[in-house]
Amino acid sequence: MTDQALMALPVSHGLIFAAALFCVGLAGVLIRRNVIFMLMSLELMLNGAAFAFVLAGAVHGNADGQVMFVLILTLAAAEIAVALALVVHLFHWRRSLDMDALDEVRD
Repeated sequence: MTDQALMALPVSHGLIFAAALFCVGLAGVLIRRNVIFMLMSLELMLNGAAFAFVLAGAVHGNADGQVMFVLILTLAAAEIAVALALVVHLFHWRRSLDMDALDEVRD
């Protein structure tokens, strides 16, 4: 694939896609009450931000966006590892993954 083919799409289309991906993730975090769906929505938000970084790096002709993408992927992997461990613990403790049921957790 040549550089001409890569730059055929306007930057605004890529930014709209990244913003839409981020907004879908934000809506999922705000609307859904299941912890697993909230984690998946958080991943969508991180992917939208990562796509915007890669797009900005491609526009400026440097690899900074790809470096940020690798850092975001590392952050997402660490977040999922800790969050899934907490989800498994909460499920064994309360037998539910509904955030409303977990809202009343007290000592």
